[in-house]
Parts: sequence; structure tokens; C-alpha cells
Amino acid sequence: MITIDVKNNEISVKGHAGFDDIGKDIVCASVSSIIYTTVNGIFNIDKSAIKFVDTKKLLKITIVKRSTVVTILLDNMVGLLENLENQYPENLQIIKKGG
Repeated sequence: MITIDVKNNEISVKGHAGFDDIGKDIVCASVSSIIYTTVNGIFNIDKSAIKFVDTKKLLKITIVKRSTVVTILLDNMVGLLENLENQYPENLQIIKKGG
């Protein structure tokens, strides 16, 4: 299962969806596409707004400078991930934490 932890200034993603074999898993591919599209969009607007780490076992977005655009893009990303979670609840879990 992919677990996505959403905190006030950090979003971390870990795990494998287990929907299909690695390389054929549409849930993993969807999560990656949503996240990378969002990160690239933010970097195109302001490279210093976020820090992004991809260790192949963990993806982590840390918000360094919050702006209206960064907030909208990240909220949109989480909304898309929530839609995916609704379709594949056995493969994806989003945990929202305050602070």
C-alpha cells in the first residue's frame, strides 16, 4: 500500500500500491504522475518554494515558501490523490495531520 502523510508543511509518500507488478502498476504510475506534475509546476514558478526528495523509497515535499499559487497546486495535488484513494482504497491511504 502507498501511504501519503500530509502535514502542514510536508507531504511524504512511501510504499508500493501492490495493484500490479512494479512497472505495470497503474496506481503507482498515477501517484507518481500527479506528484511529479505538481512538483515540476511549482519549480517552474519558484524553484525555492519547495524542497523535493526522491530516494526511490520515499518522496518528500517540504514547503519552504508558502504562496497562494503553491497552496493551490498542492491542494489540487492532494485532491487528485484523494480521488485516486477513493477508487483504490486497498492500494492507497492518505493520512492528514495538523501542524
